[in-house]
Amino acid sequence: MSHLLPWLTILLCIAMLVAAIIAIRGLSSPIAILAAGLVSLLASVLFLILASPDVAMTEAAIGSGLTTFLFFFILGRVRSSENDGGPA
Repeated sequence: MSHLLPWLTILLCIAMLVAAIIAIRGLSSPIAILAAGLVSLLASVLFLILASPDVAMTEAAIGSGLTTFLFFFILGRVRSSENDGGPA
């Protein structure tokens, strides 16, 4: 099991980098938001592997869950404001 952890850590770091690049260069806002949420979710798994479950739970709840929800909520408000032609 100890030989597997470094490879899993490297794989998670590469996946985080790919998701971060997708979030930065995303062609649409929903794709960028989901990619940023994926970075947070992978970071929480990495924290769990590194034996810090309290940080992993916080990152999963706030970084992945709440922030992604908040971004989609604000994106919906901005789009409805643009369709109405005035401030929300």
